[in-house]
Amino acid sequence: MTANTGLPEKKRRGGGRAARVALRAAPLPEDSRPVRPGLRGGQYSPLTDAEVQRIHAAALDALEQIGLSQAPPSGIAAMTDAGAVLGEDGRLRFPRALVEDMLAKAARAFPLYGRDGRHDLDLSADRVHYGTAGAAVNVVDLATGSYRPSTAQDLYESALLAHHLDNIHFFQRTMVCCDIADLIELDLNTLYAAASGTTKHIGTSMSDIASVAPCIEMLHMIAGSEGAWRDRPFVSLSNCFVVPPMKFATESCLTMEACIRAGMPILLLSAGQAGATAPAPIAAAIVQAVAEVLAGVVYVNAVSPGHPAVFGTWPFVSDLRTGAMSGGSAEQALLTAGCAQMHRFYGIPGGAAAGMTDSKLPDMQAGWEQGITNVLAGLSGLNMVYESVGMYASLLGFSPEGMVLGNDVLGQAQRCVRGIDVTEDSVSLDVMKAVCLDGGPGHYLGSDQTLKLMQTEYLYPDIGNRMTPKDWVESGRPDLLATATARRQQILTHARPQVAADADLAIRARFPIRFGHAPSSLPTPTKRPA
Repeated sequence: MTANTGLPEKKRRGGGRAARVALRAAPLPEDSRPVRPGLRGGQYSPLTDAEVQRIHAAALDALEQIGLSQAPPSGIAAMTDAGAVLGEDGRLRFPRALVEDMLAKAARAFPLYGRDGRHDLDLSADRVHYGTAGAAVNVVDLATGSYRPSTAQDLYESALLAHHLDNIHFFQRTMVCCDIADLIELDLNTLYAAASGTTKHIGTSMSDIASVAPCIEMLHMIAGSEGAWRDRPFVSLSNCFVVPPMKFATESCLTMEACIRAGMPILLLSAGQAGATAPAPIAAAIVQAVAEVLAGVVYVNAVSPGHPAVFGTWPFVSDLRTGAMSGGSAEQALLTAGCAQMHRFYGIPGGAAAGMTDSKLPDMQAGWEQGITNVLAGLSGLNMVYESVGMYASLLGFSPEGMVLGNDVLGQAQRCVRGIDVTEDSVSLDVMKAVCLDGGPGHYLGSDQTLKLMQTEYLYPDIGNRMTPKDWVESGRPDLLATATARRQQILTHARPQVAADADLAIRARFPIRFGHAPSSLPTPTKRPA
């Protein structure tokens, strides 16, 4: 009884808000998180089955009738031995039967490894993974709103950020190390900046075949031995083996052959620009990209049958008024989704680009462009969504704060990919009856079901602000960009290199590494004027 009233004492809900906060803060097992790497996509198909077949047939026609020029002699030998035909005009043409034979030999459902097994990527079926990529030559300075040339230190720090942002599943180089002129040193520093920053799977590129041997030597040192590297190759080669339209990139092809021999997975990357280096119709741009990458499938499997290669159709969009790239457009979203559907048709792991923005700074335009393109890429079942965070100014600029903000975007995109769980428990009327009938509370706030699902069914942003206006004012009007800057600073201040100290010393003694482990001067979070 309560004092002086004679009424029964009201039961207090155990824990109340504090208990819910504690529950929310507790870490979840990986398989219980509301979003995680490898969620199944494929809910969205912009092409009908008949249209997929029509694009496939057109791509085969292009390979038979047009073919590709400028393959290196070693590539010509491998592909003609397999059944390609070298014409008097110097172009290699690919009979339909050859393409079908090589598709049958191609690797399917292979993993891409991280140095830490927790970061292994399952590329089977339509499992979706989001990551970085790009070759930005500038870093966005939010404090001044200006751009400056990117450095090896910037690249290392972007890898550290990616390592500590859960919704980024792999790291491919985001920037060019503009402070390094020598091409071999550039490739070595690009690779080592990524490996020093993260144990997630890494994508790198090599500017010259002369870079392959020292880069592979470095990878053996990081892995501990050549055997350890070959057992779990944790770096893939992002290889622009073609120069659209329909030409092999001779030097890149030689680099690809060397990396295949070294046991490195390949991203077969065709990056035509619709209306410029690819046809203007979206469907035709997909046809050309598919044809070029099918030629790459023939190439790889002629050199080494079954070698892991990602089907990298990356057609981009032009703003046809100016010819400039338009990476954040709805047309780009459709191109990427259509390419994903073709990967699914062939049953080969695929990758394409999404999440780029044409905006110069993290703003509303960047938000809508990144959100739309990333969601469509995931819903289409794209295995590897490259360039999904941090890429601004149509890939000319990289924003560290944009990467932090993009982690929230990717979380929401993955929640859309996961979809709605319709199970016997989720549609049961038992909880509704308990709430609505027999003197129930009339709300679900304290129900066991709500508390159970608040972490596993619902995703909460790290940076995004869901306060009421009143709470927002009372909290000092927190600013999104200032919050992202503070989060960047917190990560880089406490992050540690991801290569063991003894290996790092040996690598720095052996190779000309041009960045340090201490973070560069970090910006002070500032609010924009009200």
